[in-house]
Amino acid sequence: MNSSPPERASHSDARIELFGITKRYPGVVANDGVSLRVRPGEIHAVLGENGAGKSTLMKVIYGAVQADAGEILWNGKQITIANPAAARALGIGMVFQHFSLFETLSVVENIALVLDGKFDLEALAERVEHVSRRYGLPLDPWRLVHSLSVGERQRVEIVRCLLQNPQLLILDEPTSVLTPQAVRKLFGTLRQLASEGVSILYISHKLDEIRELCERATVMRDGRVAGEADPRCESSASLARMMIGRELPHCCAPAYAGEEGVALEVRSLSLATDDAFGTALHEIHLQVKRGELVGIAGISGNGQAELLAALSGEQRSAEGAILLDGVPVGHLDAGRRRDMGLAFVPEERLGRGAVPAMSLTANTILTAHRKGLKRHGLLRFGAARAFAARCIERFDVRCRGPQAAARSLSGGNLQKFIVGREIMQEPRAMIVAQPTWGVDVGASAFLRQTLIDLSRQGVGVLVISEELEELFEICDRIAVLSAGRLSEAVPRDETDIEAIGLKMGGLLDAQEAGDAEA
Repeated sequence: MNSSPPERASHSDARIELFGITKRYPGVVANDGVSLRVRPGEIHAVLGENGAGKSTLMKVIYGAVQADAGEILWNGKQITIANPAAARALGIGMVFQHFSLFETLSVVENIALVLDGKFDLEALAERVEHVSRRYGLPLDPWRLVHSLSVGERQRVEIVRCLLQNPQLLILDEPTSVLTPQAVRKLFGTLRQLASEGVSILYISHKLDEIRELCERATVMRDGRVAGEADPRCESSASLARMMIGRELPHCCAPAYAGEEGVALEVRSLSLATDDAFGTALHEIHLQVKRGELVGIAGISGNGQAELLAALSGEQRSAEGAILLDGVPVGHLDAGRRRDMGLAFVPEERLGRGAVPAMSLTANTILTAHRKGLKRHGLLRFGAARAFAARCIERFDVRCRGPQAAARSLSGGNLQKFIVGREIMQEPRAMIVAQPTWGVDVGASAFLRQTLIDLSRQGVGVLVISEELEELFEICDRIAVLSAGRLSEAVPRDETDIEAIGLKMGGLLDAQEAGDAEA
């Protein structure tokens, strides 16, 4: 850290203060003179587009990254946070967006792994039960993690932090995998923690949640602080303007024209799973018509991965279980299905949607080689480069050009490139998993409008997403996948977020079954 920080005035009432935090990487300044102050008991939001510098700043606070310049004050005293263990010793806890739990261990064993010193599992289990009940996050300490829902796994992460008596808790996209009902419970817990003096740094792209929960917001843009605001006094549009520096585009979804013909159909699809932590599929029925956009909601781990594998061709099924434009394709592999006009955007961008170390040109070839990028069995790299350049321009991908490595792009820009690459192949049907997961508000709006426009051009589009607001914004019909079973897809106007959320948790079906028995 720089021993000569910029001139500043300390606030004795602050839990943590940052002054002039700067972090440089080759070719980019991730944080450029960032200052931030959080008071005890304050729920403070950090907002910004992908690449704005939020994650780097949080890693600096948590000791996972060392700043090149700047100063950190903790309870009024200058400190250096050498690593996450030092951060935890100070009283700083962090819950990451992607959980770090061992599936085959119990809840209490996972928690024990991060606690210092000797421990007694029986005594620790009692502490876990006590703390989890106190904060409305009930957990069975002896349950194996692989048997927990996503919401329960997040409770494990939070309780693990709470057992270390944090003074500052950092939450990164904490509601991205939760039902609306689970979000309400989480907010209650966070308010209780704040009332007890715990400071909370809250990172989220969901502006409505920020406005409901947070007392102050620091907005970052291009690695710098663009401003501060009281979210309770702002609209989602005004916060978005601060984040992206312009008006937030709104999606326009023309009414579904009711075109004839079914682009993608699933008939009585049942598949067992060899994965000990997987979910079997039971009698899946679904139709996606030409020109229609259908959404599937559900909490991760309820069969989404298995259904996507079956639809894409990574997992084959009975010949007539899946039809593309009326032609049975269940027995065909992924390549043959693509040859017939099926496009697929997987949930994992880096590793499945794109190869991190390869250029955008090389990543184009992975799926678009069918579109004139080879001749007589030889690849045409010039044509591939031109295809990538057209994709970059058409879909507003911010990068250094067709030769840029996929891993050099922000999440939103890489997603725009992958979606654009598939659309430019002129598919008959397109399957997209988690289209805007972890993507900022500007890129999210662009991607959603892109999918709407594609469907209205006569393509059948199926979106699998855990973002309920997204599904209600863009979809014509919505179904729910729970425990490997798919509900009937109902028109968007005939349901609401609360009902879909209950189905995601398996509660509405149980209630309906009880009513039927009565």
